[in-house]
Amino acid sequence: MTGSEREQAMAQVETVETVETRQDDTGPRETDSGTWRVRLRKAIHIASQPETWKRGPVLTALALLLGLLMMLHAYIPNRIGNLGSLVETFLPWFGLFVPVLLAAALWRRSASAVTALLLPVTVWLTLFGGMLNDKSGPGSDLTVLSHNVGADNPDPAGTARRLAASGADVLALQELAQEATGTYEKELAKTYPHHAVQGTVGLWSKLPMSDTQPVDIKMDAGPLGAAKPAEVKMSYNRGLRTTVATNHGPLAVYVAHLGSVRVNPRAGFGTNHRDRNAQALAEAIAAERNERVVLLADMNGTVDDRAFAGITSKMRSVQDAAGDGFGFTWPASFPMARIDQILVEGVEPRSSRVLPATGSDHLPVTAGISW
Repeated sequence: MTGSEREQAMAQVETVETVETRQDDTGPRETDSGTWRVRLRKAIHIASQPETWKRGPVLTALALLLGLLMMLHAYIPNRIGNLGSLVETFLPWFGLFVPVLLAAALWRRSASAVTALLLPVTVWLTLFGGMLNDKSGPGSDLTVLSHNVGADNPDPAGTARRLAASGADVLALQELAQEATGTYEKELAKTYPHHAVQGTVGLWSKLPMSDTQPVDIKMDAGPLGAAKPAEVKMSYNRGLRTTVATNHGPLAVYVAHLGSVRVNPRAGFGTNHRDRNAQALAEAIAAERNERVVLLADMNGTVDDRAFAGITSKMRSVQDAAGDGFGFTWPASFPMARIDQILVEGVEPRSSRVLPATGSDHLPVTAGISW
């Protein structure tokens, strides 16, 4: 039977089934089961045609490339404009290309492109499918909160009151402007009797604190691992470490604000300062003697970024372990990435969530942990 004869035969079958599922003009229309049988037969008929598998070779290639890009993101080199880190920063968003390619494949009636999309769908679900369900649970012993309050925050007093009302036991703030630090100290004093500020980062606690000291995360512009220049004042410090006394024993708490990143069309993804800070912070945490550690930080990057391997190989992200959704925190107006992180070691994450916006361009993140 030729191709045209097969098409005519199928058209006759469809006509017969449509007629059989209808009554006269005054009776009910065709049944749902009959409609879906007809549509299924049409789909099978279209897919069985050899030409549908030859259509859309470009779409097929793009679907496979998308899947391989997400699956092999760790192998994308950083030598050219830190491309690998840039891809890893926005990796979850690559899933948005799937419905676009699917719509194009259906429009082109390309069976090969539709089939090829199974690869990126499978890879995306493997990487991020766990983010789609709520993994939080009850029973936390301590609640911690981290927030980049923003140096240009127009309402530091209001921000402080919102954070105090969150119920957190330990509160870490980054990007404290010198002129606003006093406001935060005043507004938080009643709820948090213990606090420490080092440069532009600070920690407020309902529980006693001790052994507070700055953490040198090397905010200089020299080569990786270079010492901080003598002219850099303590006010530029962006890291601290303290011990919080809990009912279950001492807890080492680190607060950090890593260097900013920039995307330049010519220079690429500028992360030199941040990466240097990340290495110094990883070294400090590796030398920590306390078995229970919490890191509250604006890392200016996601935990998928290879730049934080020294930290993530030792600590767990509470968002990955006990979060609800992706937990994007920046920018506050339309969050696209979770760059504000809470990571733990030696304690169990119980819950993690993003709080409503304050006057900052970041969203606060909070987590419940237990022993």
